[in-house]
Parts: sequence; C-alpha cells; structure tokens
Amino acid sequence: MADFMDIIRGRRSIRKYKPDPVPDETLNAVLEAARWAQSWANTQCWEIIVITDPEIRLKLQSAVPKGNPSYAAVVEAPVLLALCAERKRAGFYKGNYATKLGDWFMFDLGIQLQNIALAAHALNLGTVVVGLMDHDAARQVLNVPEGYEFAALVPLGYPAETPPATPRRDTGVFVHRETF
Repeated sequence: MADFMDIIRGRRSIRKYKPDPVPDETLNAVLEAARWAQSWANTQCWEIIVITDPEIRLKLQSAVPKGNPSYAAVVEAPVLLALCAERKRAGFYKGNYATKLGDWFMFDLGIQLQNIALAAHALNLGTVVVGLMDHDAARQVLNVPEGYEFAALVPLGYPAETPPATPRRDTGVFVHRETF
C-alpha cells in the first residue's frame, strides 16, 4: 500500500468510471475500512446499502438533478453505496442531545466516508460523494425505514479519468494556535 500521505494527497472526486466490475474481495476491503471508522461513543450509527442492480441505480439517478456533475456517475460506476444512519443514536446521552450540535450522525458518516474514499483510492478505485439530490425520493427507492436518515450516494469503481488536484489553502491560513 502506498504511503498514507500519498493516499490522502492522491485521492480525487471521480465522476467518470470504467465499466469493469469491482471484485467482491476489493469491495469487502472498502467496507472493512468503513467498519473501522470512529464514531460518537462507538455508537456506529451507520448503515450502508450496496447497490449493483442497474434498475435501482437508474431510479436513484432520477433523484439527482441533471446539472449535478456526478449525475452520470450514479449509473456508470459498477457499485453504488448509499450511506444511511440511525437517528438519535450518535451525539445522545440518556436520550438527550449531548451537545448543542444535536444529532452527530453526519459527523460519523463523514468520518466513515473518508475511510471509504481513502481505502478505495489505496485499492485503485475512485469515489465521489453525491449529496445534491432529492433525498426523500432516494429514501423511497432505498426503502429506508423510519428512524433512519439517508445522507449520500457514493459511486465506486475504477476511474476512467482522474482530474488534477484542486488548490488547497495553506495550513498557515486555517490553522490557529491557542485561540482563533
């Protein structure tokens, strides 16, 4: 496996995919990385739906606006992950919000998603986070039950093209010491 910082620096949002199938062992390695993500009090509030059925991916694509740059990726990638979370689990203590930020499921899913993206890149796969969509329509296609929230789609497959890195702010611009 490549040096970890090389993996971080080399990961890109991939929106064009080869039709090559992702072997089960490779997909399972990505899902294993997802399994080991940290979460609020180890609540592991996440649920992942693995979608390979072209008809279901086409239905999910209809929930994504055609102007979304990742519109085609939803059906082009051989695997589509749908990230969901149980509500009122992360960020709760004795049935109440533990902080003023409320339900922490989006934090936990973000951490898990980073594990997925970095593991995928280390395995020569690409991913992109698709969040701009009609979440309620996608939720219906996926049969997400009450008490759970659908958050994002993640196309997964071998990149057909890899875009260059986008500019990043220097750490001196956003890192503060002791106070803001």
